[in-house]
Amino acid sequence: MAGERAAAATPAEGAATAAPRRGADAAGEHALWEERTRVFLQPIAAPSILGLFGFAGATMMVGAWQAGWFGNAATPLILWPFVLFFGGLAQFLAGMWAYRARDGLATAFHGTWGAFWLAWGLLFMLVSAGAVPVALAPVLGTVREGFAFWFIALAVITGLCALAALGENMVLALLLGCLAVGSGFTAAGFWAGSTWPLDVGGWLLVASAVIALYAAAAMMMENTFGRTILPTGKYRVAGNIPGGRGVRPLEYRHGEPGVKIGQ
Repeated sequence: MAGERAAAATPAEGAATAAPRRGADAAGEHALWEERTRVFLQPIAAPSILGLFGFAGATMMVGAWQAGWFGNAATPLILWPFVLFFGGLAQFLAGMWAYRARDGLATAFHGTWGAFWLAWGLLFMLVSAGAVPVALAPVLGTVREGFAFWFIALAVITGLCALAALGENMVLALLLGCLAVGSGFTAAGFWAGSTWPLDVGGWLLVASAVIALYAAAAMMMENTFGRTILPTGKYRVAGNIPGGRGVRPLEYRHGEPGVKIGQ
Protein backbone atom coordinates (compact mmCIF):
# COMPACT_ATOMS: atom_id res chain seq x y z
CA MET A 1 0.00 0.00 0.00
CA ALA A 2 2.81 2.34 0.90
CA GLY A 3 4.49 1.42 -2.36
CA GLU A 4 1.34 2.35 -4.27
CA ARG A 5 1.23 5.73 -2.53
CA ALA A 6 4.85 6.37 -3.38
CA ALA A 7 4.22 5.47 -6.99
CA ALA A 8 1.18 7.74 -7.12
CA ALA A 9 3.12 10.74 -5.84
CA THR A 10 3.20 13.59 -8.31
CA PRO A 11 6.52 15.04 -9.58
CA ALA A 12 5.82 18.25 -7.64
CA GLU A 13 5.33 16.29 -4.39
CA GLY A 14 8.52 14.40 -5.04
CA ALA A 15 10.44 17.64 -5.62
CA ALA A 16 9.00 19.06 -2.41
CA THR A 17 10.17 16.10 -0.32
CA ALA A 18 13.59 15.84 -1.95
CA ALA A 19 16.50 17.49 -0.22
CA PRO A 20 17.39 20.80 -1.93
CA ARG A 21 20.64 20.91 -3.84
CA ARG A 22 23.45 23.18 -2.66
CA GLY A 23 22.56 26.76 -3.55
CA ALA A 24 18.98 25.78 -4.52
CA ASP A 25 15.82 27.20 -2.96
CA ALA A 26 14.10 25.31 -0.17
CA ALA A 27 10.81 23.58 -0.95
CA GLY A 28 8.07 26.10 -1.59
CA GLU A 29 10.39 29.09 -1.14
CA HIS A 30 10.02 30.33 -4.72
CA ALA A 31 6.24 30.17 -4.51
CA LEU A 32 6.41 32.15 -1.26
CA TRP A 33 8.39 34.89 -3.00
CA GLU A 34 5.89 35.05 -5.85
CA GLU A 35 2.96 35.36 -3.46
CA ARG A 36 4.42 38.03 -1.21
CA THR A 37 6.96 40.03 -3.24
CA ARG A 38 5.71 43.41 -4.41
CA VAL A 39 7.55 45.93 -6.59
CA PHE A 40 6.52 49.59 -6.47
CA LEU A 41 7.79 51.81 -9.28
CA GLN A 42 8.14 55.46 -8.31
CA PRO A 43 9.20 57.68 -11.21
CA ILE A 44 11.20 60.80 -10.35
CA ALA A 45 12.27 63.82 -12.36
CA ALA A 46 15.90 63.99 -13.47
CA PRO A 47 17.76 65.10 -10.29
CA SER A 48 20.62 66.59 -12.32
CA ILE A 49 18.35 69.43 -13.45
CA LEU A 50 18.27 70.78 -9.90
CA GLY A 51 21.86 69.70 -9.19
CA LEU A 52 23.34 71.42 -12.23
CA PHE A 53 21.39 74.63 -11.66
CA GLY A 54 22.47 74.71 -8.02
CA PHE A 55 26.06 74.01 -8.97
CA ALA A 56 26.01 76.67 -11.70
CA GLY A 57 24.66 79.38 -9.40
CA ALA A 58 27.19 78.86 -6.62
CA THR A 59 30.16 78.17 -8.88
CA MET A 60 29.55 81.19 -11.09
CA MET A 61 29.39 83.59 -8.14
CA VAL A 62 32.42 82.19 -6.32
CA GLY A 63 34.42 81.74 -9.53
CA ALA A 64 33.78 85.32 -10.61
CA TRP A 65 34.85 86.58 -7.17
CA GLN A 66 37.95 84.36 -7.29
CA ALA A 67 38.87 85.72 -10.74
CA GLY A 68 38.67 89.27 -9.37
CA TRP A 69 35.60 90.37 -11.33
CA PHE A 70 33.90 91.81 -8.27
CA GLY A 71 34.07 92.08 -4.50
CA ASN A 72 36.89 91.99 -1.95
CA ALA A 73 38.14 89.81 0.90
CA ALA A 74 34.83 90.28 2.77
CA THR A 75 32.64 89.14 -0.16
CA PRO A 76 32.41 85.47 0.98
CA LEU A 77 30.69 86.73 4.14
CA ILE A 78 27.83 87.85 1.88
CA LEU A 79 27.90 84.88 -0.49
CA TRP A 80 27.87 82.07 2.05
CA PRO A 81 24.07 81.79 2.61
CA PHE A 82 23.41 81.39 -1.11
CA VAL A 83 26.33 79.00 -1.56
CA LEU A 84 25.37 76.95 1.50
CA PHE A 85 21.77 76.34 0.50
CA PHE A 86 21.63 76.69 -3.29
CA GLY A 87 24.97 75.22 -4.25
CA GLY A 88 25.36 72.97 -1.22
CA LEU A 89 22.06 71.66 0.09
CA ALA A 90 20.16 71.64 -3.22
CA GLN A 91 22.97 69.92 -5.08
CA PHE A 92 23.63 67.42 -2.32
CA LEU A 93 19.95 66.44 -2.28
CA ALA A 94 20.11 66.08 -6.07
CA GLY A 95 22.99 63.66 -5.57
CA MET A 96 20.92 61.54 -3.20
CA TRP A 97 17.98 61.53 -5.62
CA ALA A 98 20.39 60.59 -8.41
CA TYR A 99 21.26 57.57 -6.28
CA ARG A 100 17.59 56.55 -6.43
CA ALA A 101 17.66 57.07 -10.18
CA ARG A 102 20.60 54.60 -10.30
CA ASP A 103 22.89 57.20 -11.86
CA GLY A 104 26.32 56.58 -10.35
CA LEU A 105 28.03 59.47 -12.12
CA ALA A 106 25.47 62.05 -11.04
CA THR A 107 25.55 60.67 -7.50
CA ALA A 108 29.33 61.11 -7.33
CA PHE A 109 29.39 64.56 -8.95
CA HIS A 110 26.46 66.17 -7.13
CA GLY A 111 27.23 64.44 -3.85
CA THR A 112 30.88 65.52 -3.89
CA TRP A 113 30.36 69.12 -5.00
CA GLY A 114 27.22 69.53 -2.92
CA ALA A 115 29.18 68.49 0.17
CA PHE A 116 31.99 70.88 -0.81
CA TRP A 117 29.67 73.87 -1.12
CA LEU A 118 28.05 72.96 2.18
CA ALA A 119 31.52 72.99 3.78
CA TRP A 120 32.46 76.26 2.00
CA GLY A 121 29.32 77.99 3.20
CA LEU A 122 29.66 76.60 6.72
CA LEU A 123 33.26 77.80 6.98
CA PHE A 124 32.43 81.40 6.11
CA MET A 125 29.27 81.27 8.22
CA LEU A 126 31.44 80.44 11.25
CA VAL A 127 33.84 83.23 10.30
CA SER A 128 31.02 85.77 10.02
CA ALA A 129 29.62 84.59 13.39
CA GLY A 130 33.03 84.97 15.06
CA ALA A 131 33.28 81.26 15.85
CA VAL A 132 36.40 80.95 13.65
CA PRO A 133 39.18 83.58 13.73
CA VAL A 134 39.25 85.77 10.64
CA ALA A 135 42.96 85.05 10.31
CA LEU A 136 42.16 81.41 9.49
CA ALA A 137 39.78 82.28 6.65
CA PRO A 138 41.18 81.65 3.14
CA VAL A 139 42.22 84.93 1.49
CA LEU A 140 43.11 85.21 -2.18
CA GLY A 141 46.83 85.67 -2.73
CA THR A 142 47.88 84.15 0.59
CA VAL A 143 49.24 80.70 1.38
CA ARG A 144 46.48 78.41 2.64
CA GLU A 145 47.80 74.87 2.23
CA GLY A 146 44.94 73.32 4.22
CA PHE A 147 42.35 74.99 1.98
CA ALA A 148 44.38 73.97 -1.08
CA PHE A 149 43.90 70.32 -0.15
CA TRP A 150 40.14 70.82 -0.47
CA PHE A 151 40.62 71.56 -4.15
CA ILE A 152 43.23 68.82 -4.65
CA ALA A 153 40.66 66.24 -3.58
CA LEU A 154 38.03 67.88 -5.78
CA ALA A 155 40.35 67.95 -8.79
CA VAL A 156 41.14 64.22 -8.52
CA ILE A 157 37.53 63.10 -7.99
CA THR A 158 36.13 65.43 -10.64
CA GLY A 159 38.78 64.27 -13.13
CA LEU A 160 37.69 60.66 -12.61
CA CYS A 161 34.07 61.73 -13.09
CA ALA A 162 35.08 63.44 -16.36
CA LEU A 163 36.53 60.18 -17.65
CA ALA A 164 33.33 58.34 -16.71
CA ALA A 165 31.22 61.05 -18.38
CA LEU A 166 32.81 60.19 -21.73
CA GLY A 167 30.47 57.20 -21.76
CA GLU A 168 27.39 59.42 -21.37
CA ASN A 169 27.65 62.66 -23.36
CA MET A 170 30.30 65.14 -24.43
CA VAL A 171 28.79 68.21 -22.75
CA LEU A 172 28.96 66.62 -19.32
CA ALA A 173 32.50 65.38 -19.97
CA LEU A 174 33.54 68.89 -21.02
CA LEU A 175 31.93 70.39 -17.92
CA LEU A 176 33.68 68.01 -15.55
CA GLY A 177 37.01 68.26 -17.35
CA CYS A 178 36.94 72.07 -17.19
CA LEU A 179 35.94 71.89 -13.53
CA ALA A 180 38.74 69.45 -12.66
CA VAL A 181 41.38 71.67 -14.28
CA GLY A 182 39.92 74.77 -12.60
CA SER A 183 40.08 73.02 -9.23
CA GLY A 184 43.72 72.13 -9.89
CA PHE A 185 44.65 75.75 -10.64
CA THR A 186 42.75 76.91 -7.56
CA ALA A 187 44.63 74.41 -5.40
CA ALA A 188 47.94 75.63 -6.85
CA GLY A 189 47.00 79.24 -6.12
CA PHE A 190 46.22 78.62 -2.46
CA TRP A 191 49.25 76.35 -2.09
CA ALA A 192 51.73 78.89 -3.46
CA GLY A 193 49.94 82.07 -2.41
CA SER A 194 49.93 83.27 -6.02
CA THR A 195 47.07 85.15 -7.66
CA TRP A 196 47.44 84.16 -11.30
CA PRO A 197 46.55 80.46 -10.77
CA LEU A 198 43.53 81.63 -8.79
CA ASP A 199 42.53 83.91 -11.67
CA VAL A 200 42.81 81.04 -14.16
CA GLY A 201 40.95 78.74 -11.78
CA GLY A 202 38.20 81.33 -11.37
CA TRP A 203 37.78 81.67 -15.13
CA LEU A 204 37.52 77.89 -15.50
CA LEU A 205 35.01 77.66 -12.66
CA VAL A 206 32.83 80.25 -14.40
CA ALA A 207 33.21 78.38 -17.70
CA SER A 208 32.10 75.14 -16.05
CA ALA A 209 29.11 76.96 -14.55
CA VAL A 210 28.07 78.21 -18.00
CA ILE A 211 28.32 74.68 -19.41
CA ALA A 212 26.29 73.42 -16.44
CA LEU A 213 23.54 75.94 -17.26
CA TYR A 214 23.42 74.63 -20.82
CA ALA A 215 23.34 70.98 -19.69
CA ALA A 216 20.60 71.63 -17.11
CA ALA A 217 18.52 73.58 -19.65
CA ALA A 218 18.92 70.77 -22.18
CA MET A 219 17.69 68.18 -19.68
CA MET A 220 14.80 70.37 -18.54
CA MET A 221 13.63 71.07 -22.08
CA GLU A 222 13.92 67.42 -23.04
CA ASN A 223 11.69 66.67 -20.06
CA THR A 224 9.04 69.28 -20.87
CA PHE A 225 8.97 68.90 -24.67
CA GLY A 226 9.54 65.15 -24.69
CA ARG A 227 12.27 65.41 -27.31
CA THR A 228 15.74 66.88 -27.78
CA ILE A 229 15.86 70.69 -28.00
CA LEU A 230 19.50 71.39 -27.10
CA PRO A 231 21.97 68.67 -28.17
CA THR A 232 24.42 67.45 -25.55
CA GLY A 233 26.69 65.22 -27.63
CA LYS A 234 25.06 61.92 -26.76
CA TYR A 235 26.25 58.79 -28.50
CA ARG A 236 22.70 58.01 -29.58
CA VAL A 237 22.38 59.97 -32.83
CA ALA A 238 18.76 61.00 -32.20
CA GLY A 239 19.83 62.68 -28.98
CA ASN A 240 21.81 65.30 -30.91
CA ILE A 241 19.10 66.19 -33.43
CA PRO A 242 16.53 68.77 -32.32
CA GLY A 243 13.20 66.97 -32.28
CA GLY A 244 14.79 63.55 -31.83
CA ARG A 245 14.83 61.42 -28.70
CA GLY A 246 18.10 60.49 -27.07
CA VAL A 247 16.45 58.40 -24.35
CA ARG A 248 13.78 55.77 -24.92
CA PRO A 249 11.92 55.34 -21.60
CA LEU A 250 10.52 51.90 -20.84
CA GLU A 251 6.83 52.12 -20.00
CA TYR A 252 3.89 49.78 -19.76
CA ARG A 253 0.61 50.45 -21.49
CA HIS A 254 -1.72 53.27 -20.48
CA GLY A 255 1.17 55.34 -19.13
CA GLU A 256 2.15 53.22 -16.12
CA PRO A 257 5.74 54.15 -15.23
CA GLY A 258 8.50 51.76 -16.14
CA VAL A 259 12.11 51.53 -15.08
CA LYS A 260 15.16 52.99 -16.73
CA ILE A 261 18.72 53.48 -15.60
CA GLY A 262 19.97 57.06 -15.32
CA GLN A 263 18.26 60.30 -16.15
